[in-house]
Amino acid sequence: MIITITQENFNEVVEKSLKPVIIDVYAVWCGPCHHMLPIYEEVAEELGSRYVFTKLNVDESQELAIKFSISSVPTFIFIKDNNVLEIETGTLTKEALIDTILRLFE
Repeated sequence: MIITITQENFNEVVEKSLKPVIIDVYAVWCGPCHHMLPIYEEVAEELGSRYVFTKLNVDESQELAIKFSISSVPTFIFIKDNNVLEIETGTLTKEALIDTILRLFE
């Protein structure tokens, strides 16, 4: 399951999470973001029991986009124990996304 995060639920979903969190920062108008969606959904389906998969719309949650200094989309933010471990910008293959998750969180 992928959780949509907003300013209102960010604390509960991300900051208080006992599991590592992956945030897919996207925009509705972004072509590469649409390309990444099925890949992100597949990875969330495969690894969702061990991690929290979330989505953040930059146009609807500008405060959070500013907080993470988002300058382009798609961007993936990897968080563990409320600390940003890495930020990846651009499209990723399914294998690259899984490799990054396992490298950072395992």
